[in-house]
Amino acid sequence: MANTGHEKVETNIGLMLILVILVISVGGLVQIVPLFFMKHTTTAVEGLKPYTALQLTGRDVYIRESCNACHSQMIRPFRAETERYGHYSVAGEFVYDRPFLWGSKRTGPDLHRVGGRYSDEWHRVHLNNPRDVVPESIMPGYPWLEENAADAETISKKMEVLRTLGHPYTDEEIANAPKELEGKTEQDALISYLQVLGTAIKTRR
Repeated sequence: MANTGHEKVETNIGLMLILVILVISVGGLVQIVPLFFMKHTTTAVEGLKPYTALQLTGRDVYIRESCNACHSQMIRPFRAETERYGHYSVAGEFVYDRPFLWGSKRTGPDLHRVGGRYSDEWHRVHLNNPRDVVPESIMPGYPWLEENAADAETISKKMEVLRTLGHPYTDEEIANAPKELEGKTEQDALISYLQVLGTAIKTRR
């Protein structure tokens, strides 16, 4: 009895591997490519601005300290989430995030709408010793951020690179970036970043 086409695929691991890769590739392209042509996924929401030099430095500190390992930055469109965190996240809020920091693990609360929710002083205390403001917190403290100076040496270059990727930084903003970081600590930068998270969508309400 002759082998059917199905049997040939099952008995030929190399052919099966090629076909699996082909199917996954086509399926992925069908899902992903249309998103590049949908305006609401590629256009910034009204009121959204690229990160300032201080905020951009704070975002780098956030990534370096692995804050995104315990905190997500994407509110799903479910009642339980929107009641706790606010308006669900939309793609247009993240057009200036490279890389995006959505995440899925929530050892700590989602931070996407944390901007403006607490004062700068609250954040300072929380970063130095979280249990001073949230007694049940298991988050470690980051007291060294208060001592480390914000990195002003590479900020202009970072902004130049981001401009080539579509971030609308002006020559003046790039030139003045190091001055914006003068006298600032990594803690100042991180707080500045946290205070802007999710604020664009509030502007539209």
